[in-house]
Amino acid sequence: MNNPLIQDLARLASESRNPDTLDIDTLSALDMVTLINRQDKGVPEAVEKVLPAIAAAVDMIETALRAGGRLIYTGAGTSGRLGVLDASECPPTFSVSHGLVLGLIAGGEAAMFRAQEGAEDNKQQGEQDLRDIGLTNKDVVVGIAASGRTPYVIGGLRYARELGAGTVALACNAGSAIGREADIAIEPEVGPEVITGSTRLKAGTAQKLVLNMLSTAAMVRLGKVYQNLMVDLHASNQKLEARAIRIVMQATGENESTAAQALAAADNEVKLAILMLLTGLSKTEARNRLAQGQGVLRRALPE
Repeated sequence: MNNPLIQDLARLASESRNPDTLDIDTLSALDMVTLINRQDKGVPEAVEKVLPAIAAAVDMIETALRAGGRLIYTGAGTSGRLGVLDASECPPTFSVSHGLVLGLIAGGEAAMFRAQEGAEDNKQQGEQDLRDIGLTNKDVVVGIAASGRTPYVIGGLRYARELGAGTVALACNAGSAIGREADIAIEPEVGPEVITGSTRLKAGTAQKLVLNMLSTAAMVRLGKVYQNLMVDLHASNQKLEARAIRIVMQATGENESTAAQALAAADNEVKLAILMLLTGLSKTEARNRLAQGQGVLRRALPE
């Protein structure tokens, strides 16, 4: 009996055996974590090799978001959870709406906490989940699959392309099936895992690094960051309220009292408070200046 899936997996670097970890089950705890750490060191190097593709995806995402589109991650298992994680962190970090960056995972919300083993095999559900959120040709869909062959992701990317949406594939095997379905293929090759086939390890780390870059760089381009400060921070708890005051202080050189007063006068909008302090503009004038600069603080400041 020949199972074609076995042959498919045999061709994937992420599913091959790592010759450097064959005796991992004989090691002391210290030797074991040292070995894992040594393997992890190659992940950033693999990501570095695909930076041009990541940058192209950032440009695509920025263009889509400026035109009223959304960034949508779709994946299964660890890949899906990483997408949901990145999406969920965008609203508090960059003060974007909860619908601007979305994460879809095969099996739905329950799969975030308990594996839904058969969900990743459903190509039709990958399409249906995108239909359910009203995917349009303004959006960008990033399909995430370490193996690069997950049917759920293929189904989603194929539907997105048919609709005319932007498509990006993030896999950890070169020449991946999902890469062939996308406008841009990001394929950091991290090689065999420490534990054969456990792609929550090096592949998961690589995917997290890439997703960090995609969302962060796109948001920086949209003006969510001034210098290296999160000036669109949404202060939703005490820690973030304190961070908002510190950001105003760091950006303007003012003391805590002045920064807090400026924030209150600016309706707790960090970017607006900074502009008011740096220019002496009124709230209305500063808001208009920001609008003219498409929300980018540097453009709103005098040369």
